[in-house]
Amino acid sequence: MKTIFRSIFILIIAIGLLAIPACQNDSEINAPYKALIVTGQNNHSWEASTPILKEILENTQLFACDIAKSPAQGEDMSDYSPIFTDYDVIVLDYTGDAWPEKTQTAFLEYVDAGGGVVVYHAANNAFPDWKEFNKVIGLGGWGDRNEKNGPYVRWKNGEITRDLSSGRAGSHGEQHAFVVTIREKDHPITKGMPETWLHAQDELYSELRGPAENMTVLATAFADTAKGGTGENEPALMTIKYGEGRVFHTTLGHVTGTGRHPAVECVGFIVTLQRGAEWAATGDVLQEIPIAFPGHNSLSSWDKFRPYTLDELLECMEEYMPGDSRVCLQDLSNMIRKASTDTDKLKAIELSLIDFLKDDATDNAKNYVLKELSLIGTKASIPVLEKLMKDDDTKEMARFATERITNNYTN
Repeated sequence: MKTIFRSIFILIIAIGLLAIPACQNDSEINAPYKALIVTGQNNHSWEASTPILKEILENTQLFACDIAKSPAQGEDMSDYSPIFTDYDVIVLDYTGDAWPEKTQTAFLEYVDAGGGVVVYHAANNAFPDWKEFNKVIGLGGWGDRNEKNGPYVRWKNGEITRDLSSGRAGSHGEQHAFVVTIREKDHPITKGMPETWLHAQDELYSELRGPAENMTVLATAFADTAKGGTGENEPALMTIKYGEGRVFHTTLGHVTGTGRHPAVECVGFIVTLQRGAEWAATGDVLQEIPIAFPGHNSLSSWDKFRPYTLDELLECMEEYMPGDSRVCLQDLSNMIRKASTDTDKLKAIELSLIDFLKDDATDNAKNYVLKELSLIGTKASIPVLEKLMKDDDTKEMARFATERITNNYTN
């Protein structure tokens, strides 16, 4: 049911996007930085990806996002001229007809003077014949690119290599989950991330080519031949210096037209996009790496493109039964651990857990909450625990929690 509602929600947004003018300053969020998402044409579903990008960036509370929607493919582009200089970062979700010359010039002047840019997924397919744009993005794919556009860039034998052999630019095997390996651990975007982390089902872009000038590969992914890949460690996250400008380039984040979008719901994608945008806008990153960041063998996703609130986690847990996903349970535990030194937060969590135990959740969900309450509970929890000790399905865990809380107050 939630999937259906989300698909309807995205469809409504997409219809709204189709109706907006070429440049719309629609954000009323009070945030320190402004982002402009350039969109309107793409060989992927921009109608789905653009509202997701907007939501992800605005969830940081750092960005207020506007949208610059181009005319449809084949229509008159002569008046398409976003005011790039009004923004701290430009997010490219565009692959399509050439921009007018004045818009191309304005974009390059903006970046060269110190503007920030985020190149998102298929945006690196754009403008194969625009030499300076390809310097901005570092690497690109498809669009009849080949060795004339620049080398392949891979990680081999402990370093980045450039391969000038002939061949196409741009490929990917079947969509699948794959491991991302951080190669620049001290860069502001990646600092503090696990060295390897599992990214959700996505297209693993390979055989990208380009000038690759002033480019740093932050992370790579191995394109397994068993999945139709190249057998190479391909760039996944990059930064490029263009003049005084900062460019963050992510090849991750494939979005389909409808339904769930595992690649952009992946916490790894969300966090790297958010941190990459902050770095592109400011040159620094102040956002923390969340506890829920994926590990080498563990996927982590936020279908709201942000962590659940406590109320949302508890709602998610209400019908929990053995064999169901334990993601919301683990997220609750992580939230409690993160609040371990904040007395006021722990008190608020305890009151919410007490209310949860009074409601009609499954006994399995209540037993999990009782286990967590045993760690943070106070005398305020005792009355509800005493009631649950009278229920055959919760009495053991309720008794355990009562004894543990009581011992905490007597020792």
